[in-house]
Amino acid sequence: MRPLAAALLVVGLLAGCSSAPTPADTASPTPEASAPPVSVAELAEGDRVDGVDVSVPGPTQVNYREITIKPGAGTGLHCHYGQLIAVVAQGELTHYADIYPDGVHVYSAGESIVEGAEYVHEGVNEGDEDVVLWVTYITPEGKPLAETDLTKCEQ
Repeated sequence: MRPLAAALLVVGLLAGCSSAPTPADTASPTPEASAPPVSVAELAEGDRVDGVDVSVPGPTQVNYREITIKPGAGTGLHCHYGQLIAVVAQGELTHYADIYPDGVHVYSAGESIVEGAEYVHEGVNEGDEDVVLWVTYITPEGKPLAETDLTKCEQ
């Protein structure tokens, strides 16, 4: 069939789809029938002033986690072999690291965090509500997402 003839056939078939509904069309749909074939749930958005440059050499693994930190709790000192990008979905995270001029930065809900490889840092919830982070890790294959043996961290 020639392309123009095929296109006209499709248009003709689609035109027939817009006819008046039949009684079967107006019956209440089943949950499966009413669900769209593709759906998107906006989970979080985090703004960032700086750009993002993510580079992890070699074979990598990608992990996505929701991390909840209760008031007064923290991640403990650690580093990463790869990089991570996180969004603070709820609360305020106090982030301690030598990469900041004052050694500390507070991230609020709606902000994003990018952590690079091998520097020691800690996230602490110093507020009154849970901190919820949505984190994507890009890590060299076979390495842990976080390293707590600080002798293995570049300092």
